[in-house]
Amino acid sequence: MHETAYAKINLALHVRARRQDGYHELETVFAFVDAGDELAVGPAAQDGLRVVGEFGGELADPFGNIVARALTALPRQAGWAVTLEKRLPVAAGLGGGSADAGAVFRLVERAQGLPADWHARAAALGADVPACVASRACIGRGTGTDLQAVPHNDLAGCPVLLVNPRIPLATGPVFKGWDGIDRGPLPEGDLRTIARDGRNDLEAPALALVPQIGDVLAALRETGAWLVRMSGSGATCFALYDDAAARDRAQAAMPAAWWTLAGALR
Repeated sequence: MHETAYAKINLALHVRARRQDGYHELETVFAFVDAGDELAVGPAAQDGLRVVGEFGGELADPFGNIVARALTALPRQAGWAVTLEKRLPVAAGLGGGSADAGAVFRLVERAQGLPADWHARAAALGADVPACVASRACIGRGTGTDLQAVPHNDLAGCPVLLVNPRIPLATGPVFKGWDGIDRGPLPEGDLRTIARDGRNDLEAPALALVPQIGDVLAALRETGAWLVRMSGSGATCFALYDDAAARDRAQAAMPAAWWTLAGALR
């Protein structure tokens, strides 16, 4: 079996409060690009994981990899040999590991179905893993695990360009740098309106840690996109376009040293 681990972006990310347990109360719009890491699964006497691809070398501990943990989290009738082709940069605000785990859940669902408590099992792996299981646009609240379906995804098929300056950025320090000011809830309306009128409250603390994010945002704002924003805790930024030709011209204009991915929203 084969499955794509679709890259996750946050069209908007509003941080509302710090919690006693160290997490944060969030309101976010998850969206997914039609490309990402690739997983291939075959039968085996026991579970095994092989990591390849451009960014595979950055995952040094196969037993601590979230794919291995996802395999352990779900009951199966036989072992799986999994090959993970790591195409997405690590620590990049794209939910790469969570997307990989979500792909494992979909593979298990295809093979034999998921247990009734799959949502809790997914949330135990990471706050955005439940959203990555379906990998469809949705609204997340709480720590990101309380999901609300989007009645009409008017951004499905929207051309998107992802750009990362090839600088990893850990999530913890970015959240720690949040100034604690509640700037209000997500706007209301269709998905395009929520994305356009929303914000990413982690952009400022991420910029303080990796100023090169500002260079990426500035470059993307010169390309005619109708929305440019940092995704998640960074350092990846995204731009949304009204047509694929504009997206492709923008990708060609980015510095060769940066990582880019052109696709469409699912």
